Amino acid sequence: MQRREFLAAAAAAAGIAAAVPARAQSSRIVFGYTAVTDFASVFVAAEEGFFKKRNLDVELKFIPLNSTIPAAVQADSLQIGGPTPSVFLQSVDGGLDHVVLAGGGVTSKSITGFGLVARAGSGIKTAQDCLGKKIGVPGLGAFLHVTFRGWLKNQGVDYRKVSFVEAAFPQHGDLLRGGTLDAVVSADPFMSRITDSGTGYVASYYSTFLPEGEPTIIYTAKREWAQKNAGAARAFQQAVQEAAAFMGKPANNPKVRAAIGKYIKLPPEVLAKMQISPPGPVVTDKQLAYWVDLMKDQDMLKGSPEPAKLIFK
Repeated sequence: MQRREFLAAAAAAAGIAAAVPARAQSSRIVFGYTAVTDFASVFVAAEEGFFKKRNLDVELKFIPLNSTIPAAVQADSLQIGGPTPSVFLQSVDGGLDHVVLAGGGVTSKSITGFGLVARAGSGIKTAQDCLGKKIGVPGLGAFLHVTFRGWLKNQGVDYRKVSFVEAAFPQHGDLLRGGTLDAVVSADPFMSRITDSGTGYVASYYSTFLPEGEPTIIYTAKREWAQKNAGAARAFQQAVQEAAAFMGKPANNPKVRAAIGKYIKLPPEVLAKMQISPPGPVVTDKQLAYWVDLMKDQDMLKGSPEPAKLIFK
């Protein structure tokens, strides 16, 4: 996406919420998230009081499409948001001066909570079967879209011969049921709901192609805001790190699941069997470099972002 498109989107995003003017050392933060477990560290920090004990007033705001988060951050509708690394890097490549404060979830080969879900009767079983099909993704240029295209290429399939349609997670089941889409790249709990209803089936848990420990969600802010509010930015980092440590203790699992359920509206029976992405609160230059390489391989970046300059320190 070009710079002018991002700036136009940022202007439009101003209507998402009342703009919050930048001011020195603000403790008021509106944080934007989408409906995935990769935000668990923020949910836990909110519910366990890790933000409050650092004098941070953090409001968690649901955003339907991940790809709109950078524009909302730019418009000050959000002070911090959780785009996927690919959405963040495209926004930077398009001219937005944003930085990474912390990380959410990371990849793991043991996670089968997302994948390619095909419509019942579609006949899709392999990557080759996706050619010429219409496939929904919860954000063009976001994590699932980029990694799925990477998997198709890894399987010898030209992803340019697949039609991708942006569709929010909650719409996936209805779009498959109505025949609008042949398949979706989805994630739990939406994936399980689709398969449990018989509307579709998992054609591939393609995530096993991804390396271990790469960030799936990163927490970002405008560089200007982070510099003017360095104390609040560092307090946010510390709260997320404390939440990640909390998540690492098995005894806290019920509280972690309850926090997730509160913010992405999941019933107890779904929460009980849902996989939770491992937390990765600290994002490194090397991790961002992986995403730069993956995106350049798909011709998604015109420039060459320098990871070291994109992390707030």
